[in-house]
Amino acid sequence: MLVLGIETSCDETGLALVADGHRVLGAQLASSLLQHQKYGGVIPEIASRAHVELLTCELETLLESTQISPSQIDRVAVTRGPGLSGCLLTGMAAAKALGLAWQKELVPVNHLHAHLYAAFMGDPEPPLRQRMIGLVISGGHTALVRMDGIGRTSLLGQTRDDAVGEAFDKVGKLLGLGFPGGPEIERVAREGNPSAFRFTVPRMKSGSPYDFSLSGIKTAVLYKVREAGSLTPQFVADMAASFQSSVVEEVVQKTVRACREAGAVHLAVGGGVVANGTLRRRLAEACAEVAVRLWIPPLSLCTDNGGMVAGLGHHLPAVTSKELTAIPELGVS
Repeated sequence: MLVLGIETSCDETGLALVADGHRVLGAQLASSLLQHQKYGGVIPEIASRAHVELLTCELETLLESTQISPSQIDRVAVTRGPGLSGCLLTGMAAAKALGLAWQKELVPVNHLHAHLYAAFMGDPEPPLRQRMIGLVISGGHTALVRMDGIGRTSLLGQTRDDAVGEAFDKVGKLLGLGFPGGPEIERVAREGNPSAFRFTVPRMKSGSPYDFSLSGIKTAVLYKVREAGSLTPQFVADMAASFQSSVVEEVVQKTVRACREAGAVHLAVGGGVVANGTLRRRLAEACAEVAVRLWIPPLSLCTDNGGMVAGLGHHLPAVTSKELTAIPELGVS
């Protein structure tokens, strides 16, 4: 089966053609990031307008580069949520139009489930029926789930405030590194001392033991920046390294704990923050210590992309055009 995937949940316009749920035959990815940088965050109206401008030309380029005609495509999969409502509706409108014009099946895809599925894209027979834990970690979401099959998850814990990617962006801004903060923090942290500053992550007395809270560490960075007075290159590097190390260890410890307590021997991770090299290394080390197999996507499938949508769309049931609706607040379970 050949599936066209459309991803427009935020600022990236992603399209891809995927065969049999795992072979990426071609992909296009465009971003309106440069238009948002001066505002220090994504502006929904700008992102929606960019999707409208980019979708048609990106689709034409994809079909031309792969030499695939619409008649060869079996279905169109599109992100229904979570995400920015205007952006999601743009993708939905495109999917409905293509489904009508090409007479193709339509498949709505949960963006967070797609991030987790991206970890298996390189394997034609992933162990999706075995007991598994999933970690979604991105700019807008941080969640641990139990995976009971394709598109079936049960929430174990999630962020109480800032998602990891959001915290990186805010700390990056405090350190004068610009937007998005994640890649910049990782870059300057290579020159810093991760033990230069000590941060404590709050231990919550209520809720799930797998919940996350990062607003406190973000505030601690703010106070230390104010105390420093000036942002010297070494201070920024040390602060970035210390902040990154603290957040990564918090994520790794809770994730491994969830695997051990659930008796899971597989861990799937997905989301834009998974591109962070320190996080990838620590997850690999920690999983090796407890005999858990780590499933992690290549860098090309970490950020929002059409490949993960098309891949997961291979396995999900089709719906009618009337049933294809956007759900901006859609959760991971």
